[in-house]
Amino acid sequence: LRLLVFLAELNGLDTWATDIGNAYLEALMLESVFIVAGPDFGEREGHTLVIYKALYGLRTSGLRWHERFADCLRDMGFVTSKSEPDIWMRKNGNVYEYIAFYVDDLAIAAKDPKSITDILMDKHKFKLKGTGPISYHLGCDFFRDKNGVMCMSPNKYIEKMISTYEQMFGCKPCTKVSSPLVIGDQPEIDTSELLGESGVQQYQSLIGAMQWAVSIGRIDITTAVMTLSGFRTAPRVGHLDRAKRVYGYLSKMRYAIIRVRTEEPDY
Repeated sequence: LRLLVFLAELNGLDTWATDIGNAYLEALMLESVFIVAGPDFGEREGHTLVIYKALYGLRTSGLRWHERFADCLRDMGFVTSKSEPDIWMRKNGNVYEYIAFYVDDLAIAAKDPKSITDILMDKHKFKLKGTGPISYHLGCDFFRDKNGVMCMSPNKYIEKMISTYEQMFGCKPCTKVSSPLVIGDQPEIDTSELLGESGVQQYQSLIGAMQWAVSIGRIDITTAVMTLSGFRTAPRVGHLDRAKRVYGYLSKMRYAIIRVRTEEPDY
């Protein structure tokens, strides 16, 4: 996603985002899957019903949807990237246009993104929502600063993380920290008491949220999160305290952003 946004800025493309509603139901099943109708089906109770569309919850629904959307992109002249199969590209004049999709969320970098979304709706009959210039995608906020530079920052996602933290512990994370972990810290030699079942669940929840924060741009906590992730199966009280410290750091530095500058160096 960061590469796509960079290439869009570099080549003067517009970046849009959209979401495909009920995506799995747009794909048809290839396997023979059936159910026996229960009382919710009224007069059809007891009948054997063949599943026609890729319902949510079936093992192969994700694959069926992926294949269905890939066929649509090929029909529009896109080919998949050899290095990242969920980024699709096509030549348009002297530049390439891109579509990156994550399940049912699309990021489009093109000369005319509206023409692409119109084809998805009119020709392929997809129900799109939230279509327009990218402003919030996969938990990350997109905006332009006062100089017109495209910026990425997971502000809303971090606020949600902090809200969950407050519900979990009944207090706000401590912001009197200047780094994710103490310099020279060695969590692997922590000998504090092992967490109970509820504590383990809390720890795993915190780690999972922080891992996604790293994925969408908070690379400043990468080392801390990778280190603490190694203790998910049997975390100790000290490890939970360290995770709380990372939350405090994120709370303090929640407005950190990535600016997509393309002027120098001239690639």
